[in-house]
This record gives sequence, C-alpha cells and structure tokens, in this order.
Amino acid sequence: MSPYVAGMRARIGDDLLLLPTIAVAVFDADGRLLMAEHVEGGRWSVIGGGVEPDEDPADAARREVAEEVGLAVELRGVIGVYGGPDCRNHYANGHEVAFVAALYAASPVGQVPGTTDGEISATGWFDEPGVAALDTPDWTRRAVRDAFGWWRTRGTAGEQPPFDPA
Repeated sequence: MSPYVAGMRARIGDDLLLLPTIAVAVFDADGRLLMAEHVEGGRWSVIGGGVEPDEDPADAARREVAEEVGLAVELRGVIGVYGGPDCRNHYANGHEVAFVAALYAASPVGQVPGTTDGEISATGWFDEPGVAALDTPDWTRRAVRDAFGWWRTRGTAGEQPPFDPA
C-alpha cells in the first residue's frame, strides 16, 4: 500500500476508495501475453497497480512492470480504459476499492534486477486459449480480449512509430 493510500485509509477506514490505476499487456515477439498470479487471492491478471499523486500514467505503467516482475518495457499504445462493477475489490483486511484502469500495450526490452515486490507468486507467457483457462477477475477477461484484439491488428504490423503517451 502506498503512503498516499495508507493516509486515505487512516481517514476513511475500510470504506470504498476510488483509485486511478494502470494495467500493462506485455506481449512477447510470438504474441503471447505475460500474466501474473497474485499472492493475495491466487488469481491471474495482467501487470498493474496504482498511479501515485503527480505521477504520469505511462511512468506508472513502466514502474509497476519493473516492480512486480522485474521487466523493463517499451509502451506501444493504449488499448482501453476499464471501470464499473467488475473493477471492485474487497481485500481480506476489509478494505474496499474501485478502480479505473488505463490498459497499455507493451513489449519487454530488458530485465530490471532485484525489483520484484513480492505481490506476484508466478508468471507465465500465454496465448489466448491459455489465458482463457486461467482463473481471472471479470475485468481482466474484458481487458485480455481487447489486448489480443490490439495485438492482432497492431502488434504484428512490423515497425511502428514510437508511442508518445503525452
């Protein structure tokens, strides 16, 4: 939990907190999607997390992938933005959050040694049927469907201009 969220929790307790977040669909050269199994809950999802106050969402996307799985990534585009009833979490400690997530497409460009934060218990590269067989939250199913659609139309198109998140 970030210091900002901890401060908000100190004020509001377990009540619903709306959070801006990012998610990152990291694709390898073969069009497989990186999925991560979370320690809490044991469900699989794309990499993601909260955007800190004054943090650019694109910077948050790169930071979260580095922190959670130790990868450096190149952002390639925005796939979509997700929110609504599927984007609510009730944590074991009683906290309730709702989030709005911007989903970025990305490619790995290297390792970031020693940065994993312990939130992830396993990772794997999966094709679309492989992801469908995983236990995922509802919003992740929507995001993954859109991510593979993005990959089919843009990911295999060869050289692309650099993505400018601004």
